[in-house]
Amino acid sequence: MTERKRLTSVADALAAYLASSGLGERVEEAAIVPEWADRVGPAIAAVTLPLSVSHGTLMVGVRSSAWLMELHLMEREIVRRLNAGRPRGQVRRIRFVQADPGTGRGPHGPGAR
Repeated sequence: MTERKRLTSVADALAAYLASSGLGERVEEAAIVPEWADRVGPAIAAVTLPLSVSHGTLMVGVRSSAWLMELHLMEREIVRRLNAGRPRGQVRRIRFVQADPGTGRGPHGPGAR
């Protein structure tokens, strides 16, 4: 008799791979980008664009220097909102950079004037 291999669903196999490779935390971390607008509200979402997240630091483009300063002062509260209900993949820090939220281009990027 041959031993039958146990069938595993793709979802279970992927979850096991992410857990064993350490990538699960990075995937959880990246999930904050599409949730940005819902978690920060429409006023902040209108003048910002989450650009990337890596090792607990979220990079966010901000439309103007005035908003950049305001959001820097609100960083602790925004981090609290982003992490609410998230046991894994939490953001520890936000780095705000001046960029056009419509294009994601920074002051030294291709669209700089």
